[in-house]
Formats: sequence, structure tokens, C-alpha cells
Amino acid sequence: MSESMQGIGGIIRRFVFWIVLLALIGVGGFYLFQEFGGKILARRDPPARNDGRRGANPSTRATPVAAAPVTTEDINVYLNGLGAVTSLNTVTVKSRVDGQLLRVQFSEGQSVKAGELLAEIDPRPFQVQLTQAEGQMARDQALLKNARLDVERYRTLLAQDSIAKQQLDTQEALVRQYEGAVKADQGQIEGAKLQLDYSRITAPISGRLGLRQIDPGNIVHPSDTNGLVVITQMQPIAVIFSIPESNLPAVMARLRVGEPLAVEAYDREGLIRLASGTLTTVDNLIDVATGTIKLKARFANDDNTLFPNQFVNIRLRVDTVRGATVIPGAAIQRGTPGTFVYVVKDNQTVTVRPVKLGAVEGERVVVDSGLTPGEQVVVDGADKLREGARVELPTAQPAAGEPSQPPPHEGSAKNPRQRRSAE
Repeated sequence: MSESMQGIGGIIRRFVFWIVLLALIGVGGFYLFQEFGGKILARRDPPARNDGRRGANPSTRATPVAAAPVTTEDINVYLNGLGAVTSLNTVTVKSRVDGQLLRVQFSEGQSVKAGELLAEIDPRPFQVQLTQAEGQMARDQALLKNARLDVERYRTLLAQDSIAKQQLDTQEALVRQYEGAVKADQGQIEGAKLQLDYSRITAPISGRLGLRQIDPGNIVHPSDTNGLVVITQMQPIAVIFSIPESNLPAVMARLRVGEPLAVEAYDREGLIRLASGTLTTVDNLIDVATGTIKLKARFANDDNTLFPNQFVNIRLRVDTVRGATVIPGAAIQRGTPGTFVYVVKDNQTVTVRPVKLGAVEGERVVVDSGLTPGEQVVVDGADKLREGARVELPTAQPAAGEPSQPPPHEGSAKNPRQRRSAE
């Protein structure tokens, strides 16, 4: 019993010993941290300085920004609209006679000239009709010739008082009857020739062919709805677009003086210019439902970049502002003061300047009032600025061929180790 009690007492003494040791270690560590830790942190984090470098006071730290100068330029004034490409002429090529389609002389998507052969219809029925008409005419011409000879004989006999005048009159009427028959035969011949010509189907206009609608061997009729193929004129081509009715007076003023208005067509995203043309006409009424009016422009389309029914964005140039005060569009800010910009002053601080904007051309904006050419406006980093904030502009890069740092003085070592070795 006494031995077990002594074992338990030993365990308790060892447990207390370790607790006391850990407590002493903790107290010693805390004392050392209090004594030396502050000095170490002070060395790593120096006190705040007002020079804009690391550790500077955030309230006086300079904000890096990008700035651009206010310039004087000529700016074009454009009206924007949505339009669709429209062919000036579109023709569905159909047969003008009934018959079997023998040959197709074109390829789908081919460009053709007016009068070029497209297809042929079996011409034999029309050749037969022509031969019949020519034979009928030859017969009637022979009868007319004989009737005219009889008229001459009857006139001689009438002068000799050998026949009655009624017989001469009847013969003269017969001559006129044959003359009429010959004239009708001539019409039959011309009709047969025309039908024979129609068996050769030619392009009525110049343009681009679409997809073939019928194959050789089929019987074609003038009443066929789809026809053989569709020809669309591609050069020149037109675009019909709309602008708000409030912009109509500016357009009409330019048209009245006979000045051509330039029109540019852009793709669906409005990024790639497809073609340039001129305005040709303005519609004669305004759409009351949309408050817009339609305009028509013509494009040469030499490179076939415009296709019928293609959607395009249109820019119509109506004026040019000479010597305008211009800034980049990125400098424009909008907020409580309205439309404003941040102007960089000589002391590297910014001030809020309300501006009145004018025409816009791409990324350039005309400023009607509020800025003077030569001033600098912030174009990047303005979201972090306030009135009077200090800014830091990018330093100028060294010119090509110039060293980025001044060369060391002649005879001096580059570093202390080299200097010591030289000594």
C-alpha cells in the first residue's frame, strides 16, 4: 500500500514539474518578445513618409494615371442608321415558250453579262412553224402575182370595150385580198422566228446568278413560278436605311445645294467598314409608327462585299467641324456634376472640370465648352480620383539608342568590390 502511494506521488511531482517548466518558458518568451520584437518590426516597417513611396500616408499617396492632351482637329459629323442591302435590279429568268429544256449553259453563282446565253429549249417545233409560214407566204405571193397580171389584162380589154368594168373591179379587189394574205403570212413568219429566238434563253441584265431551279430534260412553260434561275445585279448596289426625322433637315439642306453626301457601310458589329458610297435619294414620307424616314445610297461594290438583304450599319456624313476642341472619349466622366473630366494641373493634382460635349467621331469627342487646347485630361485611372487628388503620370521612355541610366564616371569602379580590387 505504501509503495503504490509512493508511485502515485512521484507521478504527481513529475507532472507539476513539467507544468512549472512550461510556464517559465512562456514567461521568458513573452519577455524576450517585448524586449526585442518591437525593434525588429520597426526595422522592417519604417514610419510613414509623405514621399509617395512604400509606407507613405495613403491620404497623400500619388495615384498613377494616364493622361492625354486636349487637341484642335477637324471632326466629321455623322448620322447613324440601320440598313439592308438591296439590289437595283433582280430578274427571275423564265422561258417565254413551251418546250423541253435541252441544255443549261450557266453555273450557279456565275457572273453574267446582259445577252449571254443561259439555256436552250428544243427549237424543232418552232422551226417547223417557220417553214409552214414561209410556204404559205410563197403560195400567196404566187396568187398575188397572177392576180396583178389579170388586172393588167382586164384594163386593156376594158379600154377596148371588150369586158364590163365590174369584172375589172372584182379582179382589183382580189389583188388587194392577196396582198393582205401575203402581209399576214409575213407576220406568221416573224412570229415563228421570234418563237425560235425565244428557244435560246439569254440574260436580260448583268449580274450574279443564283441557284438553278430546274434541270435539263424537263418541260418548261412561261407560267412556271420559279423560273430557271434568278439574276441579281451586284454592281452597283443600293442600301436602304432609316434615320430619325429630327435629322432630316440637316440632310435636305445639303441635298438642296447639290452637295454629295458620303455614306459608309459597316458590318453587323459596326467595326469593319465594308464599302463607301453616296446618298442618292430620300423617301417622300415619314413613317409615323417609328418616327423615321428611309434613305437610299448607292455603292460601286467592285469587290462584291455587299450582298442583297445583308444587314449593315450606316454612317452618313452630314457636316465637318473645322478646328474643334477634341479629347479622347475615355476621358469623359459622368456623375453628380453632370458630364465632366479630370484636368491635370501643373502641380500634379487634378481638378473636376464640367464640359459640354458636341459631335462624336469614333473615339474622339468634340468639347464645345469647358476645356482649352493644350490642357491634359485623365484617360485611365479616373475611377480612383477626387477633387485635388495627387497623380503620377508615366515617365517618358528613353529614346531608341539612348542608355536607360547615365554611364559611370570614367575611371570609377562599378561596385565596391571592384573598387577594392582595383586598389
